[in-house]
Amino acid sequence: MTDLKGIKGFKVQTLSTDTVASKEGGGSWASGGDLNTARSYLGGAGISTAALAVSGYTGSYTGKTESYDGSSWTEVNDLTTTRAIGAAAGTYTASIYFGGGIDPTTYARTESWNGTSWTEVNDLNDSRTSMMSGGTQTAAISAGGSMQPAPSQIQTEIWNGSSWTEVADLPTTMLSLTGGGSSTSAIACTGQEEPPDSGVKAHSFSWNGSAWSQTADVNTARYQAAGTGFQPGTSNTSVMIFGGGAPSYLAKTEFWDGSSWTEIGDLSTARGQSMAGDGTSSDAFAAGGNTGSYSAATEEWTAPSTFTQFNIGQVYFNSGTNTFKVTQQTVPSTTWSSGGALNQARSFADSAGTSTSSVLFGGSPGPTQAYTEQYDGSSWTEVSDLNTGRAAGASGGASGTDAVMGGGYKLPNVGNSLDTEIWNGSSWTEVNNLNSQKYVAGRGITISTSGIGFGGSNGSITANAEVWDGTNWTEVNNLNTARYYLGGFGNATSAIASNGIVPGPSSYVQNKIEKWDGTSWTEIAELNTARSEIHGGSGTNNALGFITGGSTTGSNQIANVELWNGSSWSEVNDLSTATRMAAVNGPSTSALHSGGTTSGNPVVTTTEEWNSPTSNKTITIS
Repeated sequence: MTDLKGIKGFKVQTLSTDTVASKEGGGSWASGGDLNTARSYLGGAGISTAALAVSGYTGSYTGKTESYDGSSWTEVNDLTTTRAIGAAAGTYTASIYFGGGIDPTTYARTESWNGTSWTEVNDLNDSRTSMMSGGTQTAAISAGGSMQPAPSQIQTEIWNGSSWTEVADLPTTMLSLTGGGSSTSAIACTGQEEPPDSGVKAHSFSWNGSAWSQTADVNTARYQAAGTGFQPGTSNTSVMIFGGGAPSYLAKTEFWDGSSWTEIGDLSTARGQSMAGDGTSSDAFAAGGNTGSYSAATEEWTAPSTFTQFNIGQVYFNSGTNTFKVTQQTVPSTTWSSGGALNQARSFADSAGTSTSSVLFGGSPGPTQAYTEQYDGSSWTEVSDLNTGRAAGASGGASGTDAVMGGGYKLPNVGNSLDTEIWNGSSWTEVNNLNSQKYVAGRGITISTSGIGFGGSNGSITANAEVWDGTNWTEVNNLNTARYYLGGFGNATSAIASNGIVPGPSSYVQNKIEKWDGTSWTEIAELNTARSEIHGGSGTNNALGFITGGSTTGSNQIANVELWNGSSWSEVNDLSTATRMAAVNGPSTSALHSGGTTSGNPVVTTTEEWNSPTSNKTITIS
């Protein structure tokens, strides 16, 4: 489709891909808690509510590390090697810091942070300061920089969790540059070149995992700026830069949407000298730097996390009226409404379908059930039982006539199941078993012939993941964190694994979210409220869906609902009744939350429906 930016000043795209139009354009910076130590030339990792600020310069070099909880900074353990002007990647509990130096010495040292302390790991191949960086603790990128007293550098290195490997160079030597993204998809931009071309530059380069290519320049040339993209899930189509010098300090913020840079909300205070900057394009922070003196000030960036609309279709052109129309889904105003009650109260049942065509099967309490009910949008009807009664499997499907049930646990004699059954709308048929037993697992299953089950318990807590192709289960790459009582949604090639519990002496509710891309799992932005005992989720891929209810302690119930838009979580309208261990299914436009346990632990028959209306928005052009 023709790009209409030159005609109307914007692109005609769905809001999920035109992030400036939908989200970043409405974002703003706000003051946060001050660092304990004012400093410049520091690095950072995390988001505005869970951040890490590392090293810096206060008139002398420091290895100080501070942790941020969204309101205040706390000093934690220092780097093992004091230095400044290095780079960071990862999250506030799992990050790396590399390079940097003490003038005139540059370092290649890399240190790994485990949430408590730093440990030296394998060095960069080339010692450098003032680099661009992005990625995670196990998959990061470093590009450009300076090797004092040598001129600016051209090198790019990739970190795989244990060592650095040199890959394709930048097209030109650059230092004091910034950017963000991941080891396979990143932006490096702005900065300075050494003589004979030593001016401040507006250059921007895109990394595709194997090579750099030049892209559109930023609007304002600068150096020693900060950028987002160190958080998992970011890429070369969603990067934000802010601050820097040109040579005077700037407050300007710019957003890259994959094809152009757009100026968005300024910092409250102009600053430069590589203040910590991290997060995503919807949730970032800037801390420290130089404003004319060493700064301790923190600013938090927030873009609207609940959209006025979500687009779910294509953009259409009406040549007769010379208008474009786009199908949109209204989300924030959508509420949960009561649906028909189940015939039998139960928790940890499994389900498939939508708010108008659903099937619910198995569950507890008492001896685990084979009982199956089918929903037509108003009432539940008893239909043919499972061949093997069980609860809390890795199950789902497209409708009330198309589902798969995999695994689960069986009572009265507790045992985990490998059994898999297919529902055709009238009966269950036994098919090939799982390879590994799992119950209270997560799942992303949208049709009976394609899906994924992950995590859970097989007698011990597992990270195991298996993909279903309609005939067989195949083991694929494990979750990064083993857990059970987790939720999830999606399909065999695109899924979300949410929260859960890691038991033992330090048993706790997890807030780890992982995204499946068909090959591997990547940690992404956390929910606003950690929880377990979710047992489900609603969504057809990893770009749009939500998690409902659950427990924040492993014993209470919550009504909180959060929606995933592909880059961040936002709270939407709560369930009418706080519930854990409920069955949840459906796409994000038509979902069902059924059964479960409520306050005082009674098992209920309650059903709640989510229906997000769609409509056409008209965009006119001249």
